[in-house]
Amino acid sequence: MKRYVIIGGDAAGMSAAMQIVRRKGPGNAQITTLERGTIYSYAQCGLPYVIEGSVLHPDDLIARSIETFREEYGIDARTEHEVKNVDTQNQEVHGIDRKSDQPFTITYDKLLIASGADPILPPLPGTDAEGVHTLKTIPDLKQLRKDMHERHHLTIVGGGYVGLELAEAFKTRGFNVLLIDRNKQLAKVFDPDMAELLQEETKDQGIDVRLGKSVTELKTANSGRVSAVCMGEEQQNTDLVVFATGIKPNTSFLETTDIMLSEKGAINVNAQMQTNVKDVYAAGDCALQYHRIKEQDDYLPLGTHANKQGRIAGTNMSGEKKYFQGVVGTAIFRFLRLTAARTGLSKKEAENMGLPADSVYYKGTDIAGYFNDKKPIHIKLVYRTDNQLLLGSQVIGESGVDKRIDVLATALYHNMSIDEFENLDLSYAPPYNGVWDPMQQAARRVR
Repeated sequence: MKRYVIIGGDAAGMSAAMQIVRRKGPGNAQITTLERGTIYSYAQCGLPYVIEGSVLHPDDLIARSIETFREEYGIDARTEHEVKNVDTQNQEVHGIDRKSDQPFTITYDKLLIASGADPILPPLPGTDAEGVHTLKTIPDLKQLRKDMHERHHLTIVGGGYVGLELAEAFKTRGFNVLLIDRNKQLAKVFDPDMAELLQEETKDQGIDVRLGKSVTELKTANSGRVSAVCMGEEQQNTDLVVFATGIKPNTSFLETTDIMLSEKGAINVNAQMQTNVKDVYAAGDCALQYHRIKEQDDYLPLGTHANKQGRIAGTNMSGEKKYFQGVVGTAIFRFLRLTAARTGLSKKEAENMGLPADSVYYKGTDIAGYFNDKKPIHIKLVYRTDNQLLLGSQVIGESGVDKRIDVLATALYHNMSIDEFENLDLSYAPPYNGVWDPMQQAARRVR
């Protein structure tokens, strides 16, 4: 019986484990999963919405319990097992069982590394103070929720997806929110003209935003609790600080192996999720993803990619063949009254890659323009000037953004041109759309 070892008990790891169970059949594979935390298979992307109140309890984010994996599927699902190193020559995984503080060694025939990523906490004075948080796991969430009581002033460091989602969540809960980002715009994956719409929303909703500012120190009260955040000589009082300054692949335990890592520590894999080392696979936030538009590997750690890569890894580890088809860089988030989405390349990215690119901007409405309750929708299409192939899009509005970005993502996946996109047969009825979809209205302006 083959021995399958999986490092990581969340999206990629457990998607792979379930594929092995289904393809090999119950009892026909020895599957051991090693999770350094205490919770398996939970929705990390849902964490801000527990704070905001749309999700009632942290446990609602758990897709399957550990007992389910153990009792229904026969998986040896271990908790608090932290992997310290991998011996690829002898096909062994070594680590520490945190419960007993004892070392362990497990031998594998096939190994999947699905160890995810860790939040980045900058090495600044005061980050070890009480009241300073990151948000990546359910225990992080529970600690933050406990610390929220009777607090009023929150500082968020980082203006990316998570930072903006947290700003929304805490503003909804009545906090005074200060948002600091060292970049000169929010959501740097958007072009500056589109990100300006998010900046306007922060002004309308009373969120204090400081762009182009870097946090240099956190001040601490005599009690040991954070009391202020410093940006050079400027100082702002605060009750809570949450760092949303990005994540890094959890792969330091592989540094003594021959497994190829990118410059930032993500694992190189092929379309079957294989590493360069025999019988070792990788998937999820610790691995790279092939970007179909860039035609090169990229690091885009999202739950959608982790689940897909995990399924593909598990299928290939089982002996069948399945290939990861790559990503086009699609992402979406809600920010107060707005939804912001993007796919493919921004104009800035296209120019940095040296592509002959241009863009068109269009402001339309989410439904037929003669409805009283229509909402504005802002669209930017990026395309090649030499052959008019679509390169990407950014869409921001109060309604209908999700529908539009998914259509464009599908068009990008199939290498469609502006003309082909304009000719798509999209649904129309006045309560849902104009006779010309606003995305196609934008495409018509490319001439």
